[in-house]
Amino acid sequence: MSVSVPAATLNIVLNGFFEDNSFVSGAEATAADADIFNALSAAPEASVFPHLARWHKHITSKGDAINSLKAAEAPVAAAAAEEDDDIDLFGSDDEDVDEEAEKLKAQRLAEYKAKKEAKGPGPAAKSMITFEVKPWGEETDLDELEQMIKGIEMDGLVWAQKGQRIPVAFGIKKIQINATVEDAKVSTDDLSDLMMEFEDHVQSVDIAAFMKL
Repeated sequence: MSVSVPAATLNIVLNGFFEDNSFVSGAEATAADADIFNALSAAPEASVFPHLARWHKHITSKGDAINSLKAAEAPVAAAAAEEDDDIDLFGSDDEDVDEEAEKLKAQRLAEYKAKKEAKGPGPAAKSMITFEVKPWGEETDLDELEQMIKGIEMDGLVWAQKGQRIPVAFGIKKIQINATVEDAKVSTDDLSDLMMEFEDHVQSVDIAAFMKL
């Protein structure tokens, strides 16, 4: 009987196996190594699965010779493929999954989770937004308006130190100002609505540019 496992668990188990073994069987690469290599969807991350990554790098270095290894054992590999497309990780024909193999999977999975938790959460996703705020007329005090805009405070919001004055028409200028926001904490729509609340000063608010950091 073969045992099917998720890709992440497969990497954990194989990493543990290759910690003490150079190849799947024996002292040289065989068709079994080719089968395992082709079953992996992507190269393993060396920092998480160092032993599996070492084996994967060695097999990759063989280039087209990987296919030769598989061809040399083609009858056996073909028979195994017809019987079951899954990978037999534990070499067991029993109907019950080997208890020791299950313990190994659980141990490796726990180690992997512990490493991830030790790294802590990744950096917060951020964006830089360029707002263009158009006043009602040339008599609007843009310095005062900019201070009102920068007076909007939110967790995860940082305004640029200085906005720019961009000519529009007939002596009217608009304010162009950048804001860096944490995507999970700050909504661009909320920011625009808050600026529009300065209704005696603001005619319109547009987003001129939006860039993920």
